[in-house]
Amino acid sequence: MKAAALYGQLEKDFVQPGITEDWYLYGMSEIAQYICDNFKQRSMGLLCDFADEIHKVYTAVFPSDLVLRKIAEDNVMDAMLFLHHPQDWALNREPNKAFYQMNSELLERLRKNRVSLYNFHYPLDNYGPYSTSVTLTNALGIAVKRPFAASDGALCGVIGITDCKDIYALQAKYAQAVGHETKLYAYGDGAIRRQRVGICAGGGNDVSVVRELIENDINVLITGISLHNARSSEVHSLEQAHGIYLLGGTHYSSEKFACMAMCDYFRKLGLPSEFVPDLPCIEDM
Repeated sequence: MKAAALYGQLEKDFVQPGITEDWYLYGMSEIAQYICDNFKQRSMGLLCDFADEIHKVYTAVFPSDLVLRKIAEDNVMDAMLFLHHPQDWALNREPNKAFYQMNSELLERLRKNRVSLYNFHYPLDNYGPYSTSVTLTNALGIAVKRPFAASDGALCGVIGITDCKDIYALQAKYAQAVGHETKLYAYGDGAIRRQRVGICAGGGNDVSVVRELIENDINVLITGISLHNARSSEVHSLEQAHGIYLLGGTHYSSEKFACMAMCDYFRKLGLPSEFVPDLPCIEDM
């Protein structure tokens, strides 16, 4: 498939008016020689323009060394890496830092192999069949009712109905889905109200998200990053004051289902596709 045709199809299917990003403004200038003008201007879409033809697509949540090295060592030519984030994530490396630049040596190997990089953050978070929160909701067997949690032009969350009446059963189901332990902050004082829950993958533990749940009389938030530290103390205090159960499953694990689902999207376009697994940052919880 012509690379330009694939890029155009992705824009048509995912980019909605009003969605904005600012990734390039924060810490990507060090690898500016690899970043195309499209991304420098709007921080979404085509990230590294290395291929004219695309014969295979990889998908991943973050461009970690593990992910980039795997693709480089595959020695596949004329391919594309579809990313949810244009930077790597790790809360366990340095104090007060979370996102990290892509490895320039590995980017050079991908450039030589003609492997383009493409990034959708908010366009993939935005409510739809492939969105981060919808796919997480589906993985948990929760019925999707409607979107919520507007951010930068995207509707990033889902309100759903769970068949779990007990928060600990829901926590166990979350752990089974992501494949590792999850974290429960049991601020709630009883059962899941009317079995309604809010799901906001990734960094959904946000004051505005929680306030919207409170307004809708929902006392469960399922998200990715849930750790309680100085930066998150306000939202944790709000949840405690209003009896909100908070369930965290890490940034990576809560968003991986969207990138896995995107493989089906690319296969429908006639392109072989492969999800590249990574390691969750347990410190997120």
